[in-house]
Amino acid sequence: MGGELHFAKNFRDQSQQQGTGAGFQFDFYCEDCNDTWRSPFEPYRSAQAAGWLQRLSGVASGFLGNVGSTLDDAADGYARAGWGTARDEALRDAIEKAKAHFHRCARCSSYVCDKCWNIEQGLCHRCAPSIEAEVAEARHGGLVEKAREDARAQGMENAAKVDVKAQKQLACPACGAATGGGKFCPECGTSLNQVRTCAGCQHEVPPGSKFCPECGKAA
Repeated sequence: MGGELHFAKNFRDQSQQQGTGAGFQFDFYCEDCNDTWRSPFEPYRSAQAAGWLQRLSGVASGFLGNVGSTLDDAADGYARAGWGTARDEALRDAIEKAKAHFHRCARCSSYVCDKCWNIEQGLCHRCAPSIEAEVAEARHGGLVEKAREDARAQGMENAAKVDVKAQKQLACPACGAATGGGKFCPECGTSLNQVRTCAGCQHEVPPGSKFCPECGKAA
């Protein structure tokens, strides 16, 4: 099979060049959802024959000597020389088979599967989204947006019940544990609302302070 080879980028070469399992196989994938179709395996007989010769040459080396090695090298060289042409022919055949599983979008040139194809518009779903899907998405978006607005309004209403003036001890002065703004330490039970006054100036001393912040006297 000759002539030019035209192909897209949406395939991965899974071919194996050497060994008894040598052959050609290609994965073609949807450029929207990445679903994949794999072409049927096509054996590369020349490389397979070379692989069997490599296995046999190890057994026959005692009988044939350098002759077995020479035959092995010759078969391997022949297989390598014909690999490129054989691969192009296999890829060309795989592309023809893949056309039954993918569509090319006339707008963005992407290849997509049946699930991602808008058959009515002849375009992929990214270029021509389903009207029903867009309406459903917009309806849900409006629902979320309104729910956020209502939740924000409810939060503002609840904020009136929050004491924002009182200073709360967020760390226990005795053990250092987080208090969550409670009246007692959840770890050691120390009271967090004890109001102390300085013995010298009678100024209020914050919980945990070792010295009066007003006169410097030891608390």
